[in-house]
Amino acid sequence: MSDESKRHARVPVALLVLTLLVCIPSAWFAPAGLFSWSLEVGPGLIGIAVLVSTYRFFPMSHLVYWFVFVHVLILDYGGIYTYAETPLGNWARDAFDLSRNHYDRVGHLALGVFPAFTIREILLRLTPLARGGWLYFLVVCVVLAIAAFWELLEWWVALLVASDTGTAFLGSQGDVWDAQWDMFLAQLGAMIVLPLLGGVHDRSMARVPH
Repeated sequence: MSDESKRHARVPVALLVLTLLVCIPSAWFAPAGLFSWSLEVGPGLIGIAVLVSTYRFFPMSHLVYWFVFVHVLILDYGGIYTYAETPLGNWARDAFDLSRNHYDRVGHLALGVFPAFTIREILLRLTPLARGGWLYFLVVCVVLAIAAFWELLEWWVALLVASDTGTAFLGSQGDVWDAQWDMFLAQLGAMIVLPLLGGVHDRSMARVPH
């Protein structure tokens, strides 16, 4: 590994250590229980495992690693309590006289904001796609597909896990339009953040060692 590659690796390694330091204790001491925590945080940890296993031949930009880290923190907080019972969401509900705990909306907005740049980087570096309208369109489409698959996953878990855990993972809180809101927020997050941070992402990608 070259000196440049070693310097580049410092950020993802540090973020990986921080992620483990946060997630391991929260998994064991989560009021919602280890199984519920695993349902919420497991997909994020699988994503990290993929990034670790592919790092040697496909290191990604520091921006992507930071976004993955922040996204996992959001998942972890929801997994500790379940999304419907997060203290921060309950505080916002009571303080602003909201109809429900909206932390799950934050989680689904994050599902559009943060993975968008992982998708964008993969498409730019591994396909002939160039920056422009088609790249933007396809990234948003993939984000929406992921958001829709997540709703299917929630449905399957709710069907298979006939308990409060399955209902908590579904997280609809009585809202018949919950799935539609979740997919819309993920799509909206990607649509807004891509033009805002595309240039920052490009500069971060330019520093990836080749």
